[in-house]
Amino acid sequence: MTNYHYKARNSAGKLVIGTLEAESTQLVAQTLHNRGQIPITIEQIKDSKDLLEQLNYWQALRNIDTNDLILFSRQMYSLTKAGVPITRAIISLAESNRNIAMKQALQNISQRLEAGQTLSQALAQHPKIFPLLLISIINVGETTGGLEQAFNQISHYLYREKETQGRVKSAFRYPMMVIAAISIAMVVVNIYVIPAFKGVFDKLGAELPWQTRLLMSISNFTVNYWPYLLGGLLAILLILRKFISTPQGKLQWHWLMLKLPLIGNIITDATMERFCRSFAMIMQAGVPLIQGIAIVSNSVGNEYISSKLQRMRIGIEKGDSISRMAKNIGLFPPLVIQMLLVGEESGNISDMLAEAAEFYEGEIDALLKNLATAIEPILIIIIGLMVLILALGIFLPMWNISSAMH
Repeated sequence: MTNYHYKARNSAGKLVIGTLEAESTQLVAQTLHNRGQIPITIEQIKDSKDLLEQLNYWQALRNIDTNDLILFSRQMYSLTKAGVPITRAIISLAESNRNIAMKQALQNISQRLEAGQTLSQALAQHPKIFPLLLISIINVGETTGGLEQAFNQISHYLYREKETQGRVKSAFRYPMMVIAAISIAMVVVNIYVIPAFKGVFDKLGAELPWQTRLLMSISNFTVNYWPYLLGGLLAILLILRKFISTPQGKLQWHWLMLKLPLIGNIITDATMERFCRSFAMIMQAGVPLIQGIAIVSNSVGNEYISSKLQRMRIGIEKGDSISRMAKNIGLFPPLVIQMLLVGEESGNISDMLAEAAEFYEGEIDALLKNLATAIEPILIIIIGLMVLILALGIFLPMWNISSAMH
């Protein structure tokens, strides 16, 4: 986005001077023409943004989440329902938005609308903010004249998506905090606690049991080589991140996430719930079946499942039914496949997919409850083992020395 300084004359012949933010001089000229103004000069203003402003914009872009999209959809639904023109509605939202990145995106969208683009075309220029699914629903709403209903559908879908994400994150928060606390405790014990006891044992000169000697060796290695250990850990993380950034690496990583014990089934069901709910909304909006699968497969958030859905799309393009391909890709349980089969026979696949989403939502709730029940004993065992190792390695020789002194 670039700022342009322009001079133009309005319909009364009066000189108008101002600035516009756009991607090209052609877009500025088109915007002025749509305002009924004849451009005289259009000059690019040199970008004077400093590093701090760019960092603020980058941070604001990262802070945009589902809540912002829900608010945008609900506000647009209310404004369009009240009969406010789209351009005026977007300008109003831009003026009231506090997020810098969202504000600039809405300002650019309003300019594109003034230049003659449709709302879906303008939104598509900001893929980091507005997902393809949202843009596709709005495109259908524009085509069918149901833009108000499209925003309503999107807000409801995003709200259910946020609820599912919130439940999954809440279930993982407790075990992750406990694991982090255990890791920090192990580091502190190795670097500070065990060396302190080592000095005591060296002064006493007593023979130490093998458990204590093992702990001392591990502690010495950690204290002496911690820069190398930290550097090695960071190198492994960087290599892993680089590998995951590649298409093949991301595919294998997402496959591995689905195979992890305890949490793999939760991730699978959450992804499939997202697919069923979004695909049901896409079909209810009137998007063609093949195009709908292509859009939703890029929105499920898992490359492995996305590749399976792409295979499903190719099979349907070749003439297979959706229920047969759903069975062939091996992702859906038999109950969901039967629901899709009934949906094909009745011509009401969107309702069946909505039912499938409800089924997966119930499965997620049950798995999350089982996760808490299964993880708590594992965490207790880990903590118990830590206490046992410390007792055998540190307190056992102290007890032996105390007994010998008596």
